[in-house]
Amino acid sequence: MRKKMFKKLAAAVLAACLTMSLAACGGGSSDTQSAPATQDSASDAADTTEPAADTEADAPADEAAADPTNGEVVDGKFVDTRHITVEVYDRGNDGGSDPTNNMYTKWIQEQMLEKHNVEVEFVAVPRWTEVEQINNLLAAGNAPDICLTYDYPTIQTYANMGGVLDLASYVEDYKSLLPNMWNWLGETNIYWDKSPTTGELWAIETKLATTNRINTFVRKDWLDKLGLSEPTTKQEFEDMLIAFRDNADTLLGADADKMIPYSVSYDVGWRAATLIESFIDPDISDREYYVNGFDDRKYTENGTKEAVRLLNKWYNEGLMWDDFALYGSGDTTEDDMMKAGYVGAFTHNWDYPYRNGEDSILANLKRLVGEDATYVVVDPFEDSKGTHTKFVSGPIDRKIFFPSTNDEPLASMMYIDFISEPEVIQYLQIGDEGVTHNVLDDGAIEVIAAEGDAIQNSGFNIDLTITCNGLNLVDPEQTLKSTAHSYASIDPALVEEANAVAQTDIRVGKNVNVGAIEAEEGMGPALSEKRDVAYDLSVSAPVDQFDAVWDQNMTDYLNAGGQAIIDERAEKWEATFGDTDSLPE
Repeated sequence: MRKKMFKKLAAAVLAACLTMSLAACGGGSSDTQSAPATQDSASDAADTTEPAADTEADAPADEAAADPTNGEVVDGKFVDTRHITVEVYDRGNDGGSDPTNNMYTKWIQEQMLEKHNVEVEFVAVPRWTEVEQINNLLAAGNAPDICLTYDYPTIQTYANMGGVLDLASYVEDYKSLLPNMWNWLGETNIYWDKSPTTGELWAIETKLATTNRINTFVRKDWLDKLGLSEPTTKQEFEDMLIAFRDNADTLLGADADKMIPYSVSYDVGWRAATLIESFIDPDISDREYYVNGFDDRKYTENGTKEAVRLLNKWYNEGLMWDDFALYGSGDTTEDDMMKAGYVGAFTHNWDYPYRNGEDSILANLKRLVGEDATYVVVDPFEDSKGTHTKFVSGPIDRKIFFPSTNDEPLASMMYIDFISEPEVIQYLQIGDEGVTHNVLDDGAIEVIAAEGDAIQNSGFNIDLTITCNGLNLVDPEQTLKSTAHSYASIDPALVEEANAVAQTDIRVGKNVNVGAIEAEEGMGPALSEKRDVAYDLSVSAPVDQFDAVWDQNMTDYLNAGGQAIIDERAEKWEATFGDTDSLPE
């Protein structure tokens, strides 16, 4: 049966590969937006005009130099109303609010108009195909003024064609108008992508308020029913999965044939991240980690193959979801099976079963199965040192950039500053008291289920707080108190434990800034697709074909551009850091 499934999957992913193509890399404006006037150029402008005697209108040169806008902005407001467009993700949430027209977007529009005389229009981009959509919009010259993406190579590709604005002058010359952006992001995030050779800055890296990433969850009620303890090692985890499989009748009764001991979905590199990372040397050098780290799925890191070999074993022993690879991004089939109570364990984002209020996986599970049904976090994937190293990124998240068609760069920068204001972040994250949150006796914020256009389509409204990912209230102490209460209808103790596990043995990534890697440009979507297919085929291959399938797909990936990226990364590392293997903390 599994060999048939492998053939079925191979045919499906091959068809998907044959139909995929990148959007045409053209159509963007060939005109580059002029940089803002510097203080020097403002002074020069003042000096070239002969002053009339005794007129108040003629300001001294130093006053003109202090205003980089040349009078366009007075007391933080544009003299003439400006209009900008801002990208917002559309997650297609069932029962969610309109991503471009809800309580929060209306509030932003009102505030921006009142504070800065800027009209804001939101443009929805599907979250699960955002790279392809941004490619299409850039190619057609229709991209929003403020764009964001997780894929930096896409930005670099269009920057090289003149399709993206260099932000270096804007962040520096307008610094006095952007105090919130500078205070929140700081030089680390603002200059993260600045070229060490040319000084060009194609994107601003937004900030992670928390480094929490991936956790593994298991059905605690199933453990209790079978008299099992929570697993703490890979072997104990495997034994638990076997017990789930062999006791399907006891655990699911008439639905025993729907039993799924373990689920990771088609995106194996992300969803099985902590398992994969447990096979990587916890003391891996910064150099090796960077050279083989084109993306965050760790496909070419040493150790990954053996992690996938273990998944392959589990798959062939009936411990995983047979059809995991056939349901792509945005599909709800897997979540629906978790909600229905058919999935014994899964690995996902650190707080995944607790998200989305009354529509969370846990809330649905309790309604459909019973109040005792619950998912708890476990940390069973030990590494070679017996610890549980989790590789997390630096403090960066999405990348904000302006396409060259943006003719309101200053208004756009002021939007980024506005959205970085502490009070703005707080309001967008928790909304109105009594509507989206309550304040507890100790000052902690307790999130409550919202309705209608007060519903947030993303955790902590990150699709709108684009410079901040993670709860970040004005008062840091209140943030700590509130984290566990930020999930409507969820026991705070579950969230506290998930947070603690996600923070165990973390290794934070460093900024390896060696300049642009030309081999990466335009390769993100194509190599990501190849990587996902390689993972899926390798997990589902017959055991005796695993090595052949893995090796062939790795060869294809490397020949398609992966090896060129690895080679150039190695060359740029050596040119920048010499024979050093590790960077300072």
